[in-house]
Amino acid sequence: MRVDEQTIQLAGTLVFYRRAPAGDPPSLYLHGIPTSSDDWVSVLERRGGLAPDLIGFGRSAKGGHLDYTVDGLAAQVALLLDHLQIERVALVGHDWGAAVGVELARNAPERVERLVLCNPLPLLPDLPWPRHAKLWRRPLVGELTMGATTKWILGRALRAASADPTAWSPARVDAVWRQFDQGTQRAILRLHRATDERYLAATANAIHTDVMQPTLIIWGDRDPWLPAAAAERYAQTLPRARLRRLPAAGHWPWLDESGAIDDILAFLQ
Repeated sequence: MRVDEQTIQLAGTLVFYRRAPAGDPPSLYLHGIPTSSDDWVSVLERRGGLAPDLIGFGRSAKGGHLDYTVDGLAAQVALLLDHLQIERVALVGHDWGAAVGVELARNAPERVERLVLCNPLPLLPDLPWPRHAKLWRRPLVGELTMGATTKWILGRALRAASADPTAWSPARVDAVWRQFDQGTQRAILRLHRATDERYLAATANAIHTDVMQPTLIIWGDRDPWLPAAAAERYAQTLPRARLRRLPAAGHWPWLDESGAIDDILAFLQ
């Protein structure tokens, strides 16, 4: 299936997205960090749907004036759906993109029919942040850590987070590195610092009553950044969620185990 690429302007902000013919409702795919809609190309080719680069990432705008919070990213996704006149979607989110998807489902439940969350950032008040995220959350220390990141360090981290290191070929790492510029680094720092314990506590309470969509959580147990125990707790927070754990998969489960894509597509249908 052919996947088209477009860049449009929404409220003065450039937004890049990929789109392929899809059913009703179409699937909306939201990437995590530090990647982009590149993550979803193979899925779009198979099923169709819509995959934007979230602001601050990929080929979308990265200005310092933009709102790099979970709420701000969700609002930008809603603007894109309005522009494309898409009233309702089946949403697939990964990592921080999953958090953005849950926020959209909570604030506009009529727009989200169902949710698939792949190794999502668990919206829990006592979230066990990985070491690099703890550094990013600290002013100055985070900036120094970002500045010290080289392509080799980035590639090593991506491969270490996957059960199958070949999922991150040199060409794929190069593509992520090209987009890992100052704007993306700033977006990552602001996103982590805005998502503090107070925000997580309020959100955990809200989604327990507000997110009533059928939800599938797919979790690669070999994720070095977020423990599988967090997946179990998060599944209990979402009222209509069921958890599918993949022992042989990592942080990007569909890259490690092809059956994960089958699970996603089956649930969407």
